Amino acid sequence: MFQPIARAISKLLAAALLWPIAAAALIPADDELGNWFNDPFMQVRQGFPGCPVPLGPRLTKAEMRTQEHSRAERGTRCWLAGECKKPNSYLYDADIAQDLANRFAKSRAFAGSALWITVQRRFVFIEGCVKRANQAHALEVMAKRVPDVELVIVNVTADPGSKPPYPALEASRPR
Repeated sequence: MFQPIARAISKLLAAALLWPIAAAALIPADDELGNWFNDPFMQVRQGFPGCPVPLGPRLTKAEMRTQEHSRAERGTRCWLAGECKKPNSYLYDADIAQDLANRFAKSRAFAGSALWITVQRRFVFIEGCVKRANQAHALEVMAKRVPDVELVIVNVTADPGSKPPYPALEASRPR
């Protein structure tokens, strides 16, 4: 009669002892990279093999915590200044990214490139590899045509074997 109760108690004790270990496995480590703010990040060109993949909006958990407050302040700045219709400049990012992705999809421009876009607070970052270094200006012009874009930053290289001009994922960097 006491055996089923004893088994149930031992199972509960085991679960109670293992719960902190299981819970810790679910919590990301401070150095784990993630797109914690869900900033739009996508590859729009894939025609340049060996191009280092940009770090994009990936941050460590510790970096995310240090940026939370300032992102909230910067996001509302344009609305408080009367420069934005939406209450936060980050609310424009998904539409900007989709518009820019559509423009790349409809165009054959930069076909021999590997390009990624990141959009944060109406700022567009274009990173990757192009056939010719002088294509950077044309990328900037293309992105500035998208409504609501405030700033375009183009960091591209024509030599994927050299150190990229942007932070890259360690696994994709040339050795």
